[in-house]
Amino acid sequence: MKAILQRVASASVTIDTQLISSIGKGVLVFAAVAADDTLKEVESMAAKVLKMKMWPDEAGGTWKRSVQDIKGEVLCVSQFTLLASTKKGSKPDFHGAAGGEKARELYDQFVTKVQELYEREKVKNGVFQAMMQGIRHYAVTLEIQTNPAKVPEKSNVGTETKAENKSDYQLPPELME
Repeated sequence: MKAILQRVASASVTIDTQLISSIGKGVLVFAAVAADDTLKEVESMAAKVLKMKMWPDEAGGTWKRSVQDIKGEVLCVSQFTLLASTKKGSKPDFHGAAGGEKARELYDQFVTKVQELYEREKVKNGVFQAMMQGIRHYAVTLEIQTNPAKVPEKSNVGTETKAENKSDYQLPPELME
């Protein structure tokens, strides 16, 4: 399972100008179910979404609070295209995405699990397999996976400590809200 999380001031989804769901401050979740996903991946992803530290704390420390910590809202949107493979040619291949009923069932279980782990009324949903338009105001976008690729071990060649690296990037204060 793969998801893109966007920290938002607000977000909404519409179909043919009809408002389907909307949230205030919180996280917009684009979620995709892979062909080999099971309930285990669904439960893991639901927990990750709610625990991901995307907001600063009161002291200004970055990446300290989750959507639960800020009592924000969650808007889930199905997005199978996240699992596109573009390794060959110029046409995306979607064979890595779960199809039909399996995708719908696991996506619905994902939304239900997020609601169970948080507050049901703070978790909203789009319409599965619908062509939705989204409106959002955001500052941070993160990708999370339940089965990420293995990262090779780092070598000590060319590494420096945080104290040696004076160019740490900080988001502008207006984007930290």
